[in-house]
Amino acid sequence: SSPNEMVQFHAMQLLYQIKSHDRLGVSKLVQQFSERNSLKSPLALVLLIRYAAKLLHDDAAEGLAEFCDICPAAFPFISEANCSFCFHSHSRDGSNHAPESVAKCNEDLEALIGDSNRSIATLAITTLLKTGSENSVDRLLKQISAFLTDIADEYKITVVRSLQQLCLTYPAKHRVLVGFLSNFLREEGGFDFKRSIVDSIVALIRSVPETTESSLLHLCEFIEDCEFTMLSTQILHLLGDLGPGTSAPARYIRFIYNRVILENSAVRAAAVSALAKFAAHCPSLRTSVMTLLRRSLNDEDDETRDRAAIAVSVIDDAMVKFPYIAPAEDADPDEVPEDKPADGDTAAYILLDALPMSFDKLERSLKAYVATPTTMSSSEPVTVDSLPVVEDTADEIARAMSGGDALELDTAPLGSVLEEKKAPVDAAAVVYDIPELASLGRAFRSSVPVQLTESETEYVVQCVKHIFANHVVLQFIVQNTIEEQRLDNVTVVIDDSESEVFNVSGEIAVDGITYGETKNCFTVLERNGEAPLSPSTFTCELRFLVVQVDPATGEEEGDSFEEEYPLEDLEVSTSDFMAKVSVPDFRKSWETVGNSSEVLEKFALQFKKMEDAVAAVIDFLGMQPCDGTGAVKPNAGGKPHMLHLSGVFVTGQNVLARAQIAMQGENGGVVLKIAVRSEDEQISRMVADCIR
Repeated sequence: SSPNEMVQFHAMQLLYQIKSHDRLGVSKLVQQFSERNSLKSPLALVLLIRYAAKLLHDDAAEGLAEFCDICPAAFPFISEANCSFCFHSHSRDGSNHAPESVAKCNEDLEALIGDSNRSIATLAITTLLKTGSENSVDRLLKQISAFLTDIADEYKITVVRSLQQLCLTYPAKHRVLVGFLSNFLREEGGFDFKRSIVDSIVALIRSVPETTESSLLHLCEFIEDCEFTMLSTQILHLLGDLGPGTSAPARYIRFIYNRVILENSAVRAAAVSALAKFAAHCPSLRTSVMTLLRRSLNDEDDETRDRAAIAVSVIDDAMVKFPYIAPAEDADPDEVPEDKPADGDTAAYILLDALPMSFDKLERSLKAYVATPTTMSSSEPVTVDSLPVVEDTADEIARAMSGGDALELDTAPLGSVLEEKKAPVDAAAVVYDIPELASLGRAFRSSVPVQLTESETEYVVQCVKHIFANHVVLQFIVQNTIEEQRLDNVTVVIDDSESEVFNVSGEIAVDGITYGETKNCFTVLERNGEAPLSPSTFTCELRFLVVQVDPATGEEEGDSFEEEYPLEDLEVSTSDFMAKVSVPDFRKSWETVGNSSEVLEKFALQFKKMEDAVAAVIDFLGMQPCDGTGAVKPNAGGKPHMLHLSGVFVTGQNVLARAQIAMQGENGGVVLKIAVRSEDEQISRMVADCIR
């Protein structure tokens, strides 16, 4: 209550320090001073806002109510830079948690769009874009239009991302928002700003398919005067993928061919590839596109010339084998056949179908092939089907879970040193080094290490499951943490008496595990090929010979004795036999597999949060999320979540799954509807039965 502003500031700090361990006390502190409106110090008000924001993060419902109570007290001090910045940065965080509650401040926030402090103005705009209603979109865009021309690119990028989210929230406004974004593509701006707009437009194409045709036309107009080669090539690639599937694909060809005439060699090569995709996808356009492609056969750039030569040769061959017959001018529109390539069309196969795996995976697969024992001495030819399956890396899995960027561009500054990607280590290499296990052949996949003991115990044991066609090799990683002991003849004994699927067929012990050292011992499980896979749990026990040693010299002293050490149970589940492998086009793959071997199931699961249920289903099946469906959209509004999953089973067959996950009322619980497709109904059934 002191009239001195600095005294109020320090008193507020002291009160918080006293009550910081009492959440209820902090809540009362915030509530008390926000209701009184007695704080005259902007610095003290900043503290109050921060304390309310902390409560907001800890408890969204209660904290947000207290945060919003402070709003009337905060706005009289809005001219104070520190207070204003603090308030709006935290109000932006509040808009992420519950935008409808922060919306009560919108009228005051709109007044700050013209604030001279551009950081504050940007925060106000991004908050308004998250909390505004569909009716306020047009008014906000008018205000933002004048604002964007006066700020730096870094602030523009923040606003563009908020506009993208706004379009996802109100899909009906996609024409207005995409048009607004495209207008700024033609304005002055750096690479990062233009890239952020292109990323947003492409992301909207994928999330709101209704925007496809208008967005592609906006991007076509942008590349007419685009100074950034990387953006031009990416947009041309996108046009080649999406343009042929639109209602009027011919309208894009002029824009693409202009790039062949006017641009540098990299853009010309990308334009030639895009034109080739139009010709491969639309037989009616092949004659006219071939005329354009033949003009590039004499291009001065080797890459452009080679791409044109391949495209001309392939399309010309397809035109001879599958000639296009134009429908009669007076034909009924319903009787006109669809403009798509015929079955077996070589141009469509070569120019449109993606490789079975990326070049990075192809390299890793070839390395794994070479590392396998006896492979190089085999007389069998090397084909794509004979190469080992390689799982997605941790980065690829994370990207698939989040949906990834719309356009993955390398934006490292010129002259900077790029961090070299570490090649994934083949976990099965330790198995290949064991001569006794060479006859098992190539490992299908290896699991992540499973802890069988606590990390603080005398003996630390982990297990890696190496999956083979008919065997499972259990690699037990044993660490000795006792200074006075050396462990000899170390094995892990598995009790297989209760399993109908596996039986122990061999053990390989290890000797000489000294203090702090880690070594591997192995147990081989043989799989019963006639029994369907099902989860099997094994009791494990570590057995070894303890040799007493001198900690200083390591020499033996005293007697040795046999010792047994119980471990946690080990489960070998059906998901261990599934490799996480994504597919480039899930919808196309789903339709290609067909429903002849489809299995449909419905389950009731006990989860209180959608995020937990999605993560559990992915874990149960051991498959890779596709199309960014591994992450739940933040503003889903209680709608069911669709999950697309793909993988390769140990038999080498591709498996696809579509799961719909829906929350059940206020009492929690989840209903899961799942469809699993593969070429073998028995495999589809085993995968569906992984849910438990």
